[in-house]
Amino acid sequence: MAQYICKVMDKNGKNKSLTVEAAGEDKAREKLKSEGYVIQEVKEKGTKGAKKGKKVKDKDLAVFCKQFVSVLNAGVTVITALEMMADQTDNKSLQQGLRDAQNYVQKGGTLADGFKLNPKVFPPILINMTAAGELSGNLETAFERLTTHFEKNNRLKSKVKGAMTYPIIILLVVLAVVVLLLIKVIPQFADMFADMGAELPGPTQMLVNLSNFMVHKWYIVVGIVVAIIAALKGFGKTEVGSDVYAKMAIKAPLFGNLTIKSAAASFARTLSTLMASGIPLLDAIEQVAKMQNNKIIREGLLDAKTQVAKGLPLSKPIRDMGLFPAMLPQMIKIGEETGNIEDMMDKVAEYYEMEVEDATDALTAAMEPMVIVLMAVVVGGIVLAIYSPMLKMYDAVDNY
Repeated sequence: MAQYICKVMDKNGKNKSLTVEAAGEDKAREKLKSEGYVIQEVKEKGTKGAKKGKKVKDKDLAVFCKQFVSVLNAGVTVITALEMMADQTDNKSLQQGLRDAQNYVQKGGTLADGFKLNPKVFPPILINMTAAGELSGNLETAFERLTTHFEKNNRLKSKVKGAMTYPIIILLVVLAVVVLLLIKVIPQFADMFADMGAELPGPTQMLVNLSNFMVHKWYIVVGIVVAIIAALKGFGKTEVGSDVYAKMAIKAPLFGNLTIKSAAASFARTLSTLMASGIPLLDAIEQVAKMQNNKIIREGLLDAKTQVAKGLPLSKPIRDMGLFPAMLPQMIKIGEETGNIEDMMDKVAEYYEMEVEDATDALTAAMEPMVIVLMAVVVGGIVLAIYSPMLKMYDAVDNY
């Protein structure tokens, strides 16, 4: 039997770390639940080096789940279906993960445990819903829900990614234009100014000096840029840095609203999918929390799980977080009162997914005039600095 390192909370609300021997992770969880513990995390001892493969995109997982359902509905066995899916996919990590799962199932193991061999390839939501589908005998239904989940999640991420990428691309274009002017254009004017022997205005002289620095000491500029990027990444990996970046993502003008609505849509969609498949509420909240990229939202949801384990309704800690829109805890409360949280969350997910689409469209529309103004100020300022001494010289000639 394997040993599992478990983080749990006892009946008094105290956190503990235990080591449990069991035939599998599911058995270890069953043992802990039978003893009255609330499970926070279960990891097999000594499996650190067993992690394989790269993270697979939601798009590829959606295609796999959709094809897997079709093959199973056609009466093909799970083992044969896994072999077919492995042969069809172009994603090497997913292909290897499916072959590992196929070999594991052939030896008598469950499909969910086969997926656990590659936790980087198969996310927890897929593993747990597969386990629920096998337990209930409705594996096809579980994968149909997973197909919808990954398709919606992929669409949502694509929208948000597109909105975030647009301003970055524009800034890079502006930067490229400025660098091109400094390296190629301004040196020609600098030579002309030197031949004229005229005293240059302050802004023009600064521009010429900057151009000379870029041309002759470009490696220093590259070194500074690399150092800044490395420093920002290193700061983000610290406790303080991750908190700062998380707050910036939530509070940033224009982007903060998009971050919150995206998180609300992801929370509602995932919670609905998990609970509709029979996953217990506490386990569902934990999985939803771990899927969140923003540290503040992730820790807030993990704290909500702790509050729910103590007997509070989910709507209260979600409302007390003060992050999500008021509609989310209100709909959760209605779902709790009617005993139908998953349907309520499904409706909320649909609503906020549309909100994210509207927010991304609004963000793009707002960025366009800002980009035009930015380019006009930067490029126009450079052009004005270049031509201002020439105009002064022309005026002097005319007056002469």
